Parts: sequence; structure tokens; C-alpha cells
Amino acid sequence: MTVTYSSKVANATFFSFHRLLLRWRGSIYKLLYREFIVFVVLYTVLSVVYRLALFDHQKRLFEKLSMYCDKYAEQIPVTFVLGFYVTLVVNRWWHQFVNMPWPDRLMILISSCVQGKDEYGRLLRRTLVRYVNLTSLLIFRSVSTAVCKRFPTMDHVVEAGFMTPEERKVFDDIRSPHLKYWIPVVWFSNLASKARQEGRIQDSIDLQNILNEMNRFRTWCSTLFGYDWVGVPLVYTQVVTLAVYTFFFACLIGRQFLDPAQGYHGHDLDLYVPVFTLLQFFFYSGWLKVAEQLINPFGEDDDDFEVNWIIDRSLQVSLLAVDEMHMSLPHMTKDMYWNDCEARPPYTLAAADYCIPSFLGSTTDMGSTRLMLAMVIHGNRRLFWLGAKNLFWVESGGC
Repeated sequence: MTVTYSSKVANATFFSFHRLLLRWRGSIYKLLYREFIVFVVLYTVLSVVYRLALFDHQKRLFEKLSMYCDKYAEQIPVTFVLGFYVTLVVNRWWHQFVNMPWPDRLMILISSCVQGKDEYGRLLRRTLVRYVNLTSLLIFRSVSTAVCKRFPTMDHVVEAGFMTPEERKVFDDIRSPHLKYWIPVVWFSNLASKARQEGRIQDSIDLQNILNEMNRFRTWCSTLFGYDWVGVPLVYTQVVTLAVYTFFFACLIGRQFLDPAQGYHGHDLDLYVPVFTLLQFFFYSGWLKVAEQLINPFGEDDDDFEVNWIIDRSLQVSLLAVDEMHMSLPHMTKDMYWNDCEARPPYTLAAADYCIPSFLGSTTDMGSTRLMLAMVIHGNRRLFWLGAKNLFWVESGGC
């Protein structure tokens, strides 16, 4: 469920971004509060035990262990491995969104190139675009838990109207150990070729454009399947997770406030609450949680893709484009700027500040009639130019 807040930060004012810190849904607080509470409780338990339950010689041993953990915890390269990991995951997350299969390009080609307003022509266009949506649905079922819960079996796909019972029988009769999302693509190609033979597609170039666009759509689907199949190497995910949790496990002991009376270096104050350690936990663990949430955007986290909405929108829009809107045009009329050679749409009072003159280049203000002086030094001569009057003279001598 994607959390959108773009309208809240349209202007970079002071309070606009600070108001975002108070939001709960999709926030780092919602994502991290359980781990944060566990860390605080464990730190408090160790602190109470050190202060109240240990004898003096036991305290001295604990203090040595604390300083040892604090010294060597900084050798864990948390910042390096975590920063590179998050960058990798975020790039992967965005590339998956860029490769989401949208049917818009195909539905426009089908609507304009597959002719016939009769019932057969209508059936032809709707079947073609249904195969397109069926292809994306089969891919989404294999990568998205939300879609799989909505369409757990092929019976649900048939019941939802993406596939007819006859097509389901043909689909099941094709024996393949692999994911069969490519079958509707073959149906689409065969049906488009048949439409060309019947004259419903009047030009071979139109058929080629439709098939090329279908191949592009299939590439998007296979790319999503590839991202689901080949993830970030497990060993790297394990390294990052172990680095973060090991670091903060060491901090539980190493960041304890020790008895100032012992005179240990850096332990002059006893503040009880490790403010900066808690902030460090919040930032590093939050960084890791962001990566954990984005590594698979087809789940059910707050910022995962709304795949079920994409399915609904794609089917509704594509059927509308190839059926009711096929060869449907509004009446042409002269626009309001018909005889106006300087067309300029009006501005409302609220947008008046955005009415600015055209940018003509950074040297425009210099002007062509303004006096300009240039000097070119060549060898032992100086060449002066007064640009406004095109006057030149040469001065001999050394530089």
C-alpha cells in the first residue's frame, strides 16, 4: 500500500517537512518500534544489574568487558556495508517499478489498427487486450503475495473473466514444467496474425508494430519474474544483518555508563540514558529496515506496490480504449486561438506570480549595441576590439 505524500511537500517550507515526522503510516517509527523497545529494555536490564546486583569485583570485570566491547565494536564496518546494501536495494526497487507492465501502448495500437465496428471486430479487439491483461496477471500471481491471495487458483482467474473455460482447458492441456505466462502471448500473436490475414489489420507495418509492442510488454513481465527469481545474494543480506545486530549487541555492553569514581577514560559522567547510542540504533537499524521493506516491493508492506489496483486499472482502461472508444472522436471545431498568432493561456490570480518572460539566454542583457571591449593577446602584440563600432587597432610591443 504505497504511502504518497508528494502534495504535502510541494513547497519546501519549514513546517511542511516537519509535519511528515509526525505521520505514523509508512513511517520509520511503525517499522522500528518493536526492535527499539527490545534494545531499550535489554540496555536497562544490564544497567540495573551492573548498578544494583553485582559485587565490587564483579563490577570491575563488567567494566573491563564494557570497555573491551566499546573499543572493538567500532571495527565493525556497519556504515560501509549498510550504505552500499541500501543503495543496491533502492536501485533494484525503482527498476522493478519502471518495468511494471502497463497495457496503454498496446491498447492504443489495437484500438487504432484493428478495424471493424461490427461484433466480430469488437470481439477481436477485446480478446487481444484480454490476453495482454491475462499475461500480466499470471506474472503478478507468481511474484505478489497480495495478488496470489486474491487469485489463489486458476479457477479464480476464470471466474474473474481474464480467461474463458475453453481457454482454461487449452491452457491446462499444454504440458510445461515452467511458468506458463507466455501462453497468452502466443495466443495474442496468433490472433493478431489471423486478423491481418482477414484484413482487420490493413497493413503489415501495423501488425509489426503491434507484435513489437507485445514483445516489449512480455519483456517487462519477464523482467519482473527475473527480479523475483534472482534476488540480492543471500550472503550479502546475511552479512549486513549480522553486522548491524552484532554491532548493537556489543553496544548493549560497551555503551554502559560506568562508575565515574573508577576514573576510566571517557566515563566522567553518569547520565543513565545513552542518548546518542539510542539515536545511532534508530538510524542504523532504521536504515536496515528500509532495505528489508524495499527488497521485495510485491509484498504487503506500507510502501509496496499496489499491484491489485494496477490489475483493476489496466483491465478497465484497456477494455474501454479498444471497445467504446474505438474510432470514437469528438467533433472538430476551431480552437479559441484560431486567429491569434500570440496564443497565451490565461493565468488565475493565484498563479499570477508564475507568469514570467521567456528566457532568451544568459548573454541577452549584454545587448548588441552595448560597448564591449575584447583583447586578444598573440605573441608580442595586443589586438583591441570595440564591438559596438567594429573598430580595430594593433598595439606593438611586449606583453
